[in-house]
Amino acid sequence: MFQAFINCFKIPELRDRIVLTLGLLVAARVGANIPLPGLDPRPLQEYFASQAGGASGNLLGLYNMFTGGALLKGAIFALGIMPYISAQIIFQMMGAVVPSLARLQQEGEVGRQKITQYTRYATVGICVIQAVLLIMTLENPGRLFQGFTGDIVIVNHTWFLVASTVFMTAGSIVLMWIGEQITQRGVGNGTSILITIGILADLPSAAAMTYRLFTAPLGSEGKHLGIPEGVMMVALFVLVVMGLVMITQAVRKIPVQHAKRVVGRKVYGGQSSFMPLRVNYSGVMPIIFASAICLFFQTMFSWTGSALNLKFLIEASSVFNRGDVWYYVLYTLLILVFSYVWVSIMFKPIQIADDLKKYGGYIPAVRPGEPTAKYLDFVMTRLTAFGTISLVVIALFPDVLYYNQQIPYQVGQFFGGTGMLITVGVLLDLLRQVETYLLQRHYDGFLSKGRIRGTSMGRTRTLLDTQGLRRANTVLYMIVAFIVSGLAAYSINVFVLK
Repeated sequence: MFQAFINCFKIPELRDRIVLTLGLLVAARVGANIPLPGLDPRPLQEYFASQAGGASGNLLGLYNMFTGGALLKGAIFALGIMPYISAQIIFQMMGAVVPSLARLQQEGEVGRQKITQYTRYATVGICVIQAVLLIMTLENPGRLFQGFTGDIVIVNHTWFLVASTVFMTAGSIVLMWIGEQITQRGVGNGTSILITIGILADLPSAAAMTYRLFTAPLGSEGKHLGIPEGVMMVALFVLVVMGLVMITQAVRKIPVQHAKRVVGRKVYGGQSSFMPLRVNYSGVMPIIFASAICLFFQTMFSWTGSALNLKFLIEASSVFNRGDVWYYVLYTLLILVFSYVWVSIMFKPIQIADDLKKYGGYIPAVRPGEPTAKYLDFVMTRLTAFGTISLVVIALFPDVLYYNQQIPYQVGQFFGGTGMLITVGVLLDLLRQVETYLLQRHYDGFLSKGRIRGTSMGRTRTLLDTQGLRRANTVLYMIVAFIVSGLAAYSINVFVLK
């Protein structure tokens, strides 16, 4: 495996792509630490540090994790790449119900470019809306965060609203551009890698917390762990990663037989293949949707009850708090519902059955056409049930460690949860693409036997296109200029203004 990493830098195209990707990621992390002018994020950071579980256990913590801590730092990249992802999800789901978008999706490269253009426009609109709402919250944080004291905005609020909206919108657009550059000229999917880097940015502080758990003197506040607990944590981490890899890679192979066709003097078809159906078809989206719904109702009930002095609404809001039994029941049901909704929108058994029939393929012992569609729908329904159970276990495992074993949530989130599920999936896809490069140049892959398998091998098609590297020098110059200016702004803020 280590030799495979060394071989990566022996291939010129792959080496250039890796260097470009690393440079763009450094630029993204610099922007995540440049604070907005006129903002003092320290009171907000101190408030969440004093809360039980910090900001990690709710939707705000989830969003802050995706931005790599930029949200609580009040950085120009505080919105992160999430507005772009939200726009992509909106257009992807609208393609199932809007006929004009469905036609664009079927027009190949031209339609894809048009949808990408619409997605970028929608990203700007979402950025402006989210930026205004976030800034209004920062100007009056006591309305959202009970017990919060202190001022975050230290300049004129009107000027801060206008300037920060422009800065944060521009920051998300820059991240969108960085993600597209990584996808086209780097290695891996740029958007997914940016999210993963944001999640892993919290790893050093989690490691420091873990170290303090084992080195804290007896009798001090907080949890104290010994050597047996440390061995168990290491073994548990390995088991969790193994389980996440298996869930991410698991597929149900549906055998497909292709009939023979005679075209002129040549015979086509006749071979056997399989159709891979992913066990976790919906990915991490049901967890995100379920968390958002729970936090929405908890916030609305709490605000309305406090404003109207309605005690029953305040008590009802506690049902949506982590640690309550009814919260986990509702959370599990929401994950189940959203898993099936996502599969029903994205998985189209009728279209798959028609395509099989059109190209002379069929599933053995299943008649073509409508019976094939019903069979695929039946199989996917059972797979979704198992995948939903796996998602629930993954999502709740950090809470088990936090409430039952008093492990800090910032540490427990690396033993499961949304972040680890995303990280494992993205790293597997990245290794798969790099391995494709190695095998193309007759180098050994990362595994001594076979290769890293997956259901997204079509994404490796961009690896063989090296034309995107011709203008890589221009991109590198832009990266260097951005990093230098970012470090200068950060140094002025730290050493001069404070």
